Amino acid sequence: MAFFFVLLLLSMQETTENQQVHLDILAQKGVDLFLKREDRIHPFISGNKYRKLKYNLEEAKTQGFDTLLTFGGAFSNHIAATAYAGKIHGLNTIGIIRGEELAKKWQENSTLKQAHSHGMRFKFISRTSYREKSNPEFLEHLKEEFGAFYSLPEGGTNPLAIKGCEEILRTTDADFDIVCCAVGTGGTIAGISNAAFDSQKVLGFPALKGDFLQEDICKFALKENWELITGYHFGGYAKITEELIHFLNDFKIETHIPLDPIYTGKMMYGILDLIQKDYFPPQTKILVVHSGGLQGINGMNRNLQKKNLPLINI
Repeated sequence: MAFFFVLLLLSMQETTENQQVHLDILAQKGVDLFLKREDRIHPFISGNKYRKLKYNLEEAKTQGFDTLLTFGGAFSNHIAATAYAGKIHGLNTIGIIRGEELAKKWQENSTLKQAHSHGMRFKFISRTSYREKSNPEFLEHLKEEFGAFYSLPEGGTNPLAIKGCEEILRTTDADFDIVCCAVGTGGTIAGISNAAFDSQKVLGFPALKGDFLQEDICKFALKENWELITGYHFGGYAKITEELIHFLNDFKIETHIPLDPIYTGKMMYGILDLIQKDYFPPQTKILVVHSGGLQGINGMNRNLQKKNLPLINI
């Protein structure tokens, strides 16, 4: 077990590069923009997923568990990351997947297929049942079915995940005025907010519709230095338009940086749109956290192909 843990540490680079982005709009508006390349931490456990799992894996081992159980949807980066983390740590993994209709076609989904190849077992449940995922009685039924397990919430957000996300920012990031991140369950923005320097504002770009995240983030964020920019979800979680597809492809051509269509692509579209609209004054220095999620592109392209829409360049 210790040997696998050493291999994991050797294969991951916790201090990630801040890469400057060069685009005409940035030069025109006098704004400096850098991407923190958290996506390069590891090919399967990249970005905020590594940060969220780091201390939870330690705790699961300390408590003597040999199984991780967690929750997610068909395109969940968290499901994919948990499966691989369990594999290299010698832990069994179970995924409770939203959508019972996926039981007969999960092998067509690249995220679930990848998670299964790394040893994860699935239980597919209805969307109605999935809403009970935090109910103690529901968790007890899962323990009766699967035995003892260390439970990770959907998206991996809990106090130990926040602790990991607080390590995204480094002392060398102090000269940035704005820090931006994509928002799913709210754990990443809470951790970044807690670690941000006094002069910094943290902006979160939710991939989901609605304002319900505000309350969830407040459970973990210790400061009031953050704000949600809610107008760039493109219809909601895992929803995409031709406009966004063209943006992702053009951004990669111009910068050689890939973005995912569910989180980071929508965030970057929003940031550049705000820059175009003079939301940020000249000489603003922005740090954007690239939280990975690139494994979801293959699955999204399959859906786009079925709809005869353009594909995202990989």
